[in-house]
Amino acid sequence: MKNVLFVCLGNIARSTMAEALFTQMVAEEGLTDQIKIDSAGTSNEEMGNPPHPGTQKILKEHQIPFDWIRARQIRPEDFEWADYIITMDQQNMRNLKRLAPSDDASAKIKLAYSILPSQADKEIQDPWYTRRFDVTYRELKETLPAWLVQIKADLKNI
Repeated sequence: MKNVLFVCLGNIARSTMAEALFTQMVAEEGLTDQIKIDSAGTSNEEMGNPPHPGTQKILKEHQIPFDWIRARQIRPEDFEWADYIITMDQQNMRNLKRLAPSDDASAKIKLAYSILPSQADKEIQDPWYTRRFDVTYRELKETLPAWLVQIKADLKNI
């Protein structure tokens, strides 16, 4: 079993889009019983809210379910639960590293694009500011398949 946590600032746009998209990818691979997925934000401002309307729109366009997702703030136990903490940008990476209770927990925190060595420092754009939910979707479609390959390989090593 591997646990994946996607993190952005408010947990209503990027990380919720990643959670929904990755959940569908994992289901299509028949790995729902082996890979658990969640998302959270470093901020508490959106707690309890559904995904941003722009995120909802793009997910509906691609027929990706998201109805279970509600924004929440990262909790100390998330650092214990997650095998992978995948964040969307450097600011949230810094926030997560500051919140991590140990070096082991901090080592789990990865930038989404870090899975693609040629783009390791690239950030997933925040559509809250850009209003480009289509770009965020494309960026996640670029990175998430590589994460799935990595996690599947890690499952074989258990």
